[in-house]
Amino acid sequence: MLIDFEQQLFLNGLKRLAGTDEAGRGPLAGPVVAATVIINHDWPLPDSLRAVNDSKKLTTKKREALFEIIKTSVPNYGIAIVDHQTIDHINILQASLEAMYQATLAAGAKSDCLLIDGNQLLPNYKHRQQTLVGGDGLSFTIAAASILAKVTRDRLMEEYGKLYPEYGFAKHKGYGTAAHLAAIKKYGPSPIHRLSFAPMKNKK
Repeated sequence: MLIDFEQQLFLNGLKRLAGTDEAGRGPLAGPVVAATVIINHDWPLPDSLRAVNDSKKLTTKKREALFEIIKTSVPNYGIAIVDHQTIDHINILQASLEAMYQATLAAGAKSDCLLIDGNQLLPNYKHRQQTLVGGDGLSFTIAAASILAKVTRDRLMEEYGKLYPEYGFAKHKGYGTAAHLAAIKKYGPSPIHRLSFAPMKNKK
């Protein structure tokens, strides 16, 4: 189980661990969303969370169910949203790191180590942190954070889909599908498109 990764760190003397991940780096529209999950060394893993895994490996129905259980079961969590305008201003990598940093602050508790999905440390974070490539498939806290981030972002994009139905955001969540690209070509960019991303960037 993914919790084994944290358990090994707890055996090495750590008492509280955080994991953070983001959703929405690749889409052409909408925000990037990050979440951070914190657990303590003596926190008992509920049976209902044994299925926690990389959000991309779970069905929508399973993600939705785990989303609610995670929020009511883990000791601390935080979610942060960085909008498309900020992405255009500081670039998607920096926006993703900022979202993870803000989510960690929102979790409201200090940890002995922050586990970060990927290979980039958070530049503003002053405490111990460790990157973990593929972390959402290795670490419980990162995987749980990936579910919180993914479900939150998907719900946001579904709401945007009601505001801008011609783009089909509820279906593709802003990713560059053929239908989405065709809609951009027909209607131009919407108010939530990332203008620093192709094909919008190429229209400047």
